[in-house]
Amino acid sequence: MEREPNRRPSQSLGSGFIISDDGLIVTNNHVIEGAEEITVYLPDDREFVAKLIGKDAKTDIAVLKVDSGEEKLPFVEFGNSEILRVGDWVLAVGNPFGLGGSVTAGIVSARGREIGQGQYDDFIQTDASINRGNSGGPLFNMNGKVIGINTAIFSQSGGSVGIGFAISSNLAMSVVNQLKEYGRTRRGWLGVYIQEVTDEIANSLDFDESRGALVSSVKEGSPAEKAKILAGDIVLSFDGKTINKMRELPRVVAETKVGSIVNVEIWREGKQIDLKVVLGELEVAEKNEIDNSASKLNNSNSEYLKIILDTLGMELSEINPELADKFNIDENAGNIIITNVTSGGPADNKGVVIGEVIKRAGRQDVNSITDILNALQRAQKRKSKALLLLLTNGDRERFVAINISEWCLCFN
Repeated sequence: MEREPNRRPSQSLGSGFIISDDGLIVTNNHVIEGAEEITVYLPDDREFVAKLIGKDAKTDIAVLKVDSGEEKLPFVEFGNSEILRVGDWVLAVGNPFGLGGSVTAGIVSARGREIGQGQYDDFIQTDASINRGNSGGPLFNMNGKVIGINTAIFSQSGGSVGIGFAISSNLAMSVVNQLKEYGRTRRGWLGVYIQEVTDEIANSLDFDESRGALVSSVKEGSPAEKAKILAGDIVLSFDGKTINKMRELPRVVAETKVGSIVNVEIWREGKQIDLKVVLGELEVAEKNEIDNSASKLNNSNSEYLKIILDTLGMELSEINPELADKFNIDENAGNIIITNVTSGGPADNKGVVIGEVIKRAGRQDVNSITDILNALQRAQKRKSKALLLLLTNGDRERFVAINISEWCLCFN
């Protein structure tokens, strides 16, 4: 007797906004992530099946396209979030709790907020009510321009408490333009590891300000190495943009066109030096690094792989019909299944059980065990204390954060 699959269809609600008369739509990546079909509903009750043009998990932005035939659709335009001031009035538009088009008003509480989403954090904080379903909707200024994309809220109850966050329009425009043109992002890549410039570090380097980004190391073969940037240099400006805080440099570099020749001002040995760098592409560099790591693991580090999995306290295997039948799980639920959990280990302490399928590790879909190792490598570079896994038992999905702070990954 053939066993019926355990997979059940699920739905997600969110918001978006049209940015061109031919039907380009901007929303959050997390609104459409994992969707097999995306349906767009307009305020006049018309509906369209949308095509995904491109998405970017790092900034949580996605671009969709609907076909309206010969009809030109009404659309909104991006404004300049850089001229936004704390205290300015804003309007948040969206689809909270699936109620349909709703508008809430508030003021800008802060700019340039970091909320732990990643190195490109540049959020506008507002007290305009933002609730579930508002994600991906526009945040307007009083001139009717989109100056943000409603993305997240701070809440202990799940409802609005007056602390909402929107991706700034200037960051969004750069990503949206790349997704429109290439279907993916093409970020600039410098190839340096950086840290904050403290008063003590500045003093030790004969620099009279605690600003800029201190280069702690330079990637071999990177644009920075070719431009003669050295560990111990302080990056003061990049492409004419002053770097006041360390976190500003990754965003400025990412927004600069790949292949462009950029002037970099650095502080070295008590004086300012101007260097020229030809920017590389971050996505290509990341892919090469992942491929190299995967090659090392596949070719010579099978024992190292076992050590890592033993440290996490679990054993993994690729799903096959025998394992699917043994653990009563749909063979199409995913690719990697947990076949053993060590009692008292990190996985066991978080309630991970045998027979669960790993669907995602960090922000990466899991198609192989190597994907999990790559996610671990990224987590280590971010100095994360835990690795977030999305698990399913066929009936439901859940996130689990496994502690990785007590051990270290070393990819040479």
